[in-house]
Amino acid sequence: MAKVAFLGLGVMGYPMAGHLASAGYDISVYNRTTSKAEAWVSQHGGHACKTPAEAAAGANIICACVGEDKDIEAITTGVDGAFSAMSAGAIFIDHTTASADVARRLYAEADARGLQFIDAPVSGGQAGAENGKLTIMCGGDKAAFDVGKTVMSAYGARVTHMGPAGTGQLTKMVNQICIAGLLQGLSEAMAFGMNAELDMDKVLGVISGGAAQSWQMENRGATMVRDSFDFGFAVDWMRKDLRIVMEEATRNGSELPVSALVAQFYTALSNQGGGQMDTSSLIRLLNRKQN
Repeated sequence: MAKVAFLGLGVMGYPMAGHLASAGYDISVYNRTTSKAEAWVSQHGGHACKTPAEAAAGANIICACVGEDKDIEAITTGVDGAFSAMSAGAIFIDHTTASADVARRLYAEADARGLQFIDAPVSGGQAGAENGKLTIMCGGDKAAFDVGKTVMSAYGARVTHMGPAGTGQLTKMVNQICIAGLLQGLSEAMAFGMNAELDMDKVLGVISGGAAQSWQMENRGATMVRDSFDFGFAVDWMRKDLRIVMEEATRNGSELPVSALVAQFYTALSNQGGGQMDTSSLIRLLNRKQN
């Protein structure tokens, strides 16, 4: 089996790397907070490394899941970055949700060094990572994707090649645009039903079987009604994603009035101290009766 490195052991990366260990891969891990890498190794085996370069040395495939553009640049081309230690032909798979621009730059830098780079953001949240059911949208060379797909399938239920470098990130932006508008609509619907003093469990049971059904309704409707948001995908991460979306929209001439408005709502939630709440907490900004 391929020797694999995993860089970034946050709420997503930790279980993703765990699935690779369960699949039998020899894994080296790196995390900015070294205690987390050591905890991962104590649970799953493998090797904890002090730098991205140390983890990447000798690995056929290096996977990463970090915060944003500056973080992925730091662990690839920064001091002790992975690119400096990767062997010719090795594949770097970036699961960070970042800009298409940084994906293209890192692809070009990797190519110049004789390396392969795939931008492969994921969707499915912490639950998807823990259950190994992530959706992964990939940009880069098809030959590299075909090799990397075997590894990504350890934690991805749907792993798709979208096109050249950057198309994975662009596809993830489409995903986040859909989610932002949908969650605002769902928030308004749940608030309306509560203000109308409906039995919201019954409401959700009925409408989730019709045209209004969505993953967000199935997985977040009941918790929205119960004002429970201490889990899931954090508001501040969605703010980051929507900032990337709006910057790309400016470049390609897209009009995104709903996304722009929802981005403002998320900023308001964060300013109120809700930056770590689940994105479904949009409902908290609405005037609603408390049952």
